[in-house]
Amino acid sequence: MTTHTIDKAATKPEQVHADGATAPIRKRPTGKKLFRGPRRSGDGLGVLRTVVWVAVAFLVGLPLAALAVQGIQPAARQVFGDPAVATAALNSVASASGSALLATIAGAFLAVVLERSNVPSKGMLRWLVMLPFLIPPFIGAMAWMALLGANGPVNKSLQGLGIDAEMSIFGGWGVVFLLAVHSYPVAYLVIAAALRRIPGNLEEAARISGAGTARVLGTVTLPLLRPGLFAAFVLTLVANLSDFGIPALIGLPQRYTTLTTLVYRYLASSTTSNPLPAVSAIGLVLLALAVLTVLAQRRLPAGTQWGSGATGMDLELGRARLPLVILLWSWVGIICLVPLLALATQALLPAPGVPLTWENLTMDNIVRASTSPGAVSGIGNSVMLAGGAAVCCTVLGMGIALLLTRGRHRSNGSLDVAATLPQALPGLVIAVGWLLIAPMLGIFNTGWVILGAYVMAFTALVVQAVRAPMDSVSSALEEAARSAGATPLRALLDVTARLAGPAAVTGGVVVLLTAVRELTISILLVAPGSQTLGVTIFNLQQSGDYGGASALALVVALVGILGLSATAALANRRADK
Repeated sequence: MTTHTIDKAATKPEQVHADGATAPIRKRPTGKKLFRGPRRSGDGLGVLRTVVWVAVAFLVGLPLAALAVQGIQPAARQVFGDPAVATAALNSVASASGSALLATIAGAFLAVVLERSNVPSKGMLRWLVMLPFLIPPFIGAMAWMALLGANGPVNKSLQGLGIDAEMSIFGGWGVVFLLAVHSYPVAYLVIAAALRRIPGNLEEAARISGAGTARVLGTVTLPLLRPGLFAAFVLTLVANLSDFGIPALIGLPQRYTTLTTLVYRYLASSTTSNPLPAVSAIGLVLLALAVLTVLAQRRLPAGTQWGSGATGMDLELGRARLPLVILLWSWVGIICLVPLLALATQALLPAPGVPLTWENLTMDNIVRASTSPGAVSGIGNSVMLAGGAAVCCTVLGMGIALLLTRGRHRSNGSLDVAATLPQALPGLVIAVGWLLIAPMLGIFNTGWVILGAYVMAFTALVVQAVRAPMDSVSSALEEAARSAGATPLRALLDVTARLAGPAAVTGGVVVLLTAVRELTISILLVAPGSQTLGVTIFNLQQSGDYGGASALALVVALVGILGLSATAALANRRADK
């Protein structure tokens, strides 16, 4: 029997190099899974993505899932047979759509005049017309109540002139007007941004063809501005649909009920033993509207589709300049400043109706209201909850923005939607979702449920604040860090996150100033011992202590105006560098 010995070394495949040298071909080891890019083992990005997704699923997915499950139950759907729900829904749609239309028209007018025309003092006018945006809507409602109340300066002046008439802000028309007043700044910001992206060469071509300024505006600028106008209308519509303070203070005295005030009545009154199914069904309808809004916005064309070009044309006002300047400053005076002065007057006078003289002005209301036990507790709770929300939103927002801007993963689209969706959700939806999961988590009737709802609602503010700075950081810096031995996660944290840190702090400050004045979420989730500042002011107003409520509202309004203005100025200065 003949045996054959096989030389394994001779049969091993070899790779021939260009210089004729040979080397054995290394076989890929079997049984080991290959990782590519950010999923490579040990790079840390996979851990970061897992942690972020778990946080988003808990903070956003769990409350919305609980709301959806509860809202589709047969017992919940019975609420739609209540005539009060149909009336409230009709009032909500009418007031939100009417005010959104007014706000969009006002925002478009201000955007064209302040961004394209040659009116003087445009910088000052831009800041002044934004004042209603810097004041919480319910405080704005209190200011207009002080101005147009029975003992307010307007009706007192009418009586002094012998005019037998009384102006009132209460009722459905008052709700529409005030919602428009407090939402037109948002429309202005959206439309002004869209206006800046319109390339000037199209307008210039129309002018060369002989078109005048009005014709260029009507045939070129406004048609290109339609996506911006639609986005502004949708954004203000959703925001106004969810507002609580204005309908509660202005509408309820005239029995004008909206969905938000109806939900508050269900939760606050004892007429219904178990109001959660009913409010879940209402919240589910609002959630569906918000999702449709987000999807509609994502289908809008981006500015880059218009191409690039020179700056848009300047609008020469000619003889219309003086009337427009008078109109703008009248707008600022009547809409933005006079109501605040009326609120300050009510805060500084000992009682409504007392004549406004230097001798009658006093700080008693401010001292009494700010040192009362309820106010002290409310201020402490608001600062603690808003500060905690600012820290949590900053950390989570940074993690989300890092993954969205520096990673290429198939889950980025879903993460983007999940992180930004709460910004389009009514506060009522967020509050009801957390009301449903709070008993399961053991945090019912505690401040933790408010904190969780704040983090869900405001994380998108930080994501928006840091996304653009992160996009502007060159990837060469991260590659240099990786060449020095850093892992991808370490390079992101040491380079990109550090450079975007100031923007993240700005986003956190915006969250702090927004959350500390919040009312809609707080009043639906408030529990004994967790009363916030907004709820304290609202309760003082409802109990008839107008002086104390106005005093606290004035302080909150001034702090908000100064804080948000300073934050915006710092952000703009940083962007200009």
